[in-house]
Amino acid sequence: MDELTTAFLDQADHLPPQSAAQTSHGRVIAVRGAVVDVAFDGAALPLIEESLAIIADEGPPIIAEVQAHVDEHTVRALALQSTNGLRRGAPVQASGGPIQVPVGEAMLGRLIDVTGAPGDRGAPLPVHVPRRPIHRPAPPLSSQGAATGIFATGIKVIDLLTPLAQGGKAAMFGGAGVGKTVLVMELIHAMVERYQGISVFAGVGERSREGHEMLLDIRNSGVLPRTVLVYGQMNEPPGARWRVPLTALTVAEYFRDERHQNVLLLMDNVFRFVQAGAEVSGLLGRLPSRVGYQPTLASEVAGLQERIVSVGDVSVTAIEAVYVPADDFTDPAVTTIAAHVDSMVMLSRSMAAQGMYPAIDPIASSSILLDPLVVGAEHAAVATEVRRTIEHYRELQDVISLLGVEELGADDRRMVGRARRLQRFLTQPFAVTEAFTGVPGRSVTVADTLAGCSAILAGDCDTWQESSLYMVGTLEEACAREQASHDTAPAVDGQAPRSTTP
Repeated sequence: MDELTTAFLDQADHLPPQSAAQTSHGRVIAVRGAVVDVAFDGAALPLIEESLAIIADEGPPIIAEVQAHVDEHTVRALALQSTNGLRRGAPVQASGGPIQVPVGEAMLGRLIDVTGAPGDRGAPLPVHVPRRPIHRPAPPLSSQGAATGIFATGIKVIDLLTPLAQGGKAAMFGGAGVGKTVLVMELIHAMVERYQGISVFAGVGERSREGHEMLLDIRNSGVLPRTVLVYGQMNEPPGARWRVPLTALTVAEYFRDERHQNVLLLMDNVFRFVQAGAEVSGLLGRLPSRVGYQPTLASEVAGLQERIVSVGDVSVTAIEAVYVPADDFTDPAVTTIAAHVDSMVMLSRSMAAQGMYPAIDPIASSSILLDPLVVGAEHAAVATEVRRTIEHYRELQDVISLLGVEELGADDRRMVGRARRLQRFLTQPFAVTEAFTGVPGRSVTVADTLAGCSAILAGDCDTWQESSLYMVGTLEEACAREQASHDTAPAVDGQAPRSTTP
């Protein structure tokens, strides 16, 4: 018997007695792509969000989820797997409850799909692995903990300007090709030694290539034994991509609530969750709302995000990548997701075009933790001055492009030079890109980041070459590069090159 079939038939053992007694049988009466109409003649209709097993002529049963009651005897369900070859009259069995997925220690190091079936060609899951429903309410507000601790990443621009919260939600917003997935992979790599909890990665609408690269990177970094991977790839039906985040969240909630372990939840890409919901809404015949999105956009995003919380002294820290369609940050999906996060990391296409990686916009990015009461007075003051300096430089860019920097006043020229050096100092090489660039990755402490930015703002680096600060870790490394450039500079008019320490 197929593992998925066994899991579904065993699901009644994990349901309350009254639910198990209400299981009923029906038959398929219509198939329209991923939408299946099922008739339950003379039997009680399954509830909304209850799972169904459609017995196909060949292969394992197709798992579907009830989305609407059409009439007294018919329900409309959404299939989470392909319905190719499904015929009318195929028998259907209701489970008596929502989709249940395996959770617990047996899931560590495994890759599963939306229904919990392994996809890594590993050993079958244990027969008695615990299972939990993917639909459950968010913890009550009275039991939720506050997110005030700093989650250090070793990435300078994030730790300085958009600090992440331990037990909070952070989102990386950016268009296509600006480095969202690379940034998420670097965060995973950077937290291998810092973070000792459980990691759950949700790949929502990922390309097969990206999923393969992510799996290899996690294996090579040595964190796979503490990681659960949940994938609903781009080539799967919209129902699978729509429910994959809930599957990953259910696994994370088990470790938080029953194992009392901190969990790092990584999601790439949350926009694909919204996009899948829009596809499902269209398949179900609902009228579209603003910009063609589903009318239930706000409630669907809230239903997912409000479950990502800390309870007591145990935290779930979420880091989410969000695709921005056509670089439009006013898109309804983007603004709806942004309303739920604590730290917003905005990636800029113009900075990526200039080679400023990570291409994080220091002005548009923000965090509720950038407060003197949380990060300290020195950190908040340095971050504010960095933003003010770069913002002033941007205001002068039109003048510079028309007249040249020589036409600016002395104070403005000095500030422009410091802003350009700050922008270059906030770049750094990543460990996950070392194979492509040949440059080893750098991880920088918050103290070193503050020291470097303070020195640049104070004018200690005004005579340095800008290239000395580009793609380095600490200011000491930049100083060594500057010194080396002077040591190798050719002599002028027979004089020895300048060799004093800048």
